[in-house]
Amino acid sequence: MLDQKFIYKRILGYFFSGLLLVVPITVIIYVIYSLFIFLDRLIPIAIPGLGLLTLLLGITVLGYLGSSFISQPIRRRANKMLDRVPLVKTIYTAISDLLSAFVGQKKSFSRPVLVKMSRSSNIEKLGFVTNDDLSMLNLPQGKIAVYLPHSYNFSGNLYIVPIENVTPISANTAEVMKFIVSGGVTDLGHKEEDETVEIR
Repeated sequence: MLDQKFIYKRILGYFFSGLLLVVPITVIIYVIYSLFIFLDRLIPIAIPGLGLLTLLLGITVLGYLGSSFISQPIRRRANKMLDRVPLVKTIYTAISDLLSAFVGQKKSFSRPVLVKMSRSSNIEKLGFVTNDDLSMLNLPQGKIAVYLPHSYNFSGNLYIVPIENVTPISANTAEVMKFIVSGGVTDLGHKEEDETVEIR
């Protein structure tokens, strides 16, 4: 006769295995559904999904106009208006630059590195070099800007560190970001590696 504890452990193991399968899929479906409903309601149209389609089409058209010659006078006028409200301009610029870092032509999170946190410690953190020219801050040569994302959170901190404390990593940038956000529990596997970008 099988040991009762063994049976309970086996059943509990199956339950947790089921959770590992069901919970991520459920969360993804819920997030996608909630996002769909939210976006679809931004433009209230009686036919489900047509509001979202109209929104996506409108954003695409604005993107086309924004990347063409039509955008220049509009941008100049918008910048003049934003100059009158410095706080709004700061928020707008920060959000715009952040989005550009992920989806723009000039992606900023493309250089994964290991950062040694201090000379007296062997503790290192994973991050991304976002700027290696800090002359506008009047800082001494040999310092660069490194963004260190937080685990289990879509936030992070920007650190200015000596360049000798930074070691470039030859790894896929999306996998590195996923590894950091997951707190290091995601298996990086043997994905196709990005070329290591040298730090000036």
